Amino acid sequence: MRVLVAEDEEVLAELVATGLRRAGFAVDTVYSGDAALAYLGLHDYDVVVLDRDLPRVHGDDVARRLVAESSRTRILMLTASTSMEDRVEGLDLGADDYMGKPFDFPELVSRVRALRRRSARPVPPQLERLGVRLDSVRRLAWRDGVELDLSPKEFSVLQILLEADGAPVSAEELLERAWDAHADPFTGAVRVCLSKLRAKLGEPALIRTVQGAGYAL
Repeated sequence: MRVLVAEDEEVLAELVATGLRRAGFAVDTVYSGDAALAYLGLHDYDVVVLDRDLPRVHGDDVARRLVAESSRTRILMLTASTSMEDRVEGLDLGADDYMGKPFDFPELVSRVRALRRRSARPVPPQLERLGVRLDSVRRLAWRDGVELDLSPKEFSVLQILLEADGAPVSAEELLERAWDAHADPFTGAVRVCLSKLRAKLGEPALIRTVQGAGYAL
């Protein structure tokens, strides 16, 4: 759900980030290896889309650091070189997947989704609780058989609550997993999103506030 795009070509980085956000991910972008390491140290990312030729700290060194720290963040390495030798070298460094530039964007999204599934505990592609059903592959959700018209953020929050299987999820965890680093924790973004999601789920109310613990479905 949360992805870091580390790419020194800023236009390409923002295009990739915009496409991933439309696919339902929370995305941050950085343009150098030292910034990538700083962000990876601050946030718990599912996947990093890592350009191999980053300035200041090389992408190879970023990958080495993640492997040395036994990070759960999966690495999708990008490079302008598509030779077999470079691909093997990148995978040997610890990358989980490898793509050459230029690439087809739908394939990139598909590979990020696949890596995200490997980074998290196994979750079935379809989740269901209290009459709410969610298809994480097609990104569709229903209540009592009626399709819900959810924004990407509302869908992500609903998925996190369903994955918790009735356990409360804190506002801090929702913010960490469904929003990017630019989200202000004091804006009430989580509360506003939950209010809209509750309205779309309809009556009787399904999402409850657990005092001192967060929200549960």
